[in-house]
Amino acid sequence: MAVSAQGSAWGPLRLGIPGMCCRRPPLGLYARVRRLPGPEVSGRSVAAASGPGAWGTDHYCLELLRKRDYEGYLCSLLLPAESRSSVFALRAFNVELAQVKDSVSEKTIGLMRMQFWKKTVEDIYCDNPPHQPVAIELWKAVKRHNLTKRWLMKIIDEREKNLDDKAYRNIKELENYAENTQSSLLYLTLEILGIKDLHADHAASHIGKAQGIVTCLRATPYHGSRRKVFLPMDICMLHGVSQEDFLRRNQDKNVRDVIYDIASQAHLHLKHARSFHKSVPVKAFPAFLQTVSLEDFLKKIQRVDFDIFHPSLQQKNTLLPLYLYIQSWRKTY
Repeated sequence: MAVSAQGSAWGPLRLGIPGMCCRRPPLGLYARVRRLPGPEVSGRSVAAASGPGAWGTDHYCLELLRKRDYEGYLCSLLLPAESRSSVFALRAFNVELAQVKDSVSEKTIGLMRMQFWKKTVEDIYCDNPPHQPVAIELWKAVKRHNLTKRWLMKIIDEREKNLDDKAYRNIKELENYAENTQSSLLYLTLEILGIKDLHADHAASHIGKAQGIVTCLRATPYHGSRRKVFLPMDICMLHGVSQEDFLRRNQDKNVRDVIYDIASQAHLHLKHARSFHKSVPVKAFPAFLQTVSLEDFLKKIQRVDFDIFHPSLQQKNTLLPLYLYIQSWRKTY
């Protein structure tokens, strides 16, 4: 087991679902997963997808989410029926922004796309959304739930700043990025669920930060294949690890200690989020179902002794839909 300066932060991981086999819940989520997706999106233009007689804009968002954010897609399926389509739109909007960085060859093009989304949000709040499937569905969500414009703009602004392809200087910088993107997404999800509660907001903040940290860890092998490393430099320097160590897929103890420290921070945020459990309205719990997939990753990375390049970390957990359903059924996070 890797041991580092933040060793005491990890403690025993509460990653299993105790008592899972006491009763057998219905496999409703599997049924929804089979039933909801429509035909594959393949090569159709945005205009065609939202044109007259075409595949609906709501199904466009759902399919985009299923292909690009499968865990978010599964979590959204377990939300109340009246909120589901709005959360699909919100998460599809996040996917559109997230994939800009990897889909452009020049920063200028990325900035142009971000500018498009800034103008789109402005137009949405003027009841004049562009003829684009995600924009149309997001406009419906804004109208239906009176969503706060500030959170949408924060997500765009932070994604725009992140186009620079620079490593995070420290863990705080990574947490700020996660707060402005993932936590903002959760604040909007709570608004869709009709929840205005300070404790729920605090939990959302910590869960969003944990999500951002875990996402950064999970993407490390992919980024390395593109000769890029985004892990916090302060933690790398603490253990005498260079970016080249990650590019070479070095598996030395010092490299694993870096991963251990970063993963420990994600675990701490989950622990802080759960400290509000008794104060958070039960109605808010569906917004926090992503804690299941976060724990699943932390459990797997602990099992492989924090080897971020271990092949098992890239494999999907086929039981994730079941675990999500059980968590939803138990009304907890």
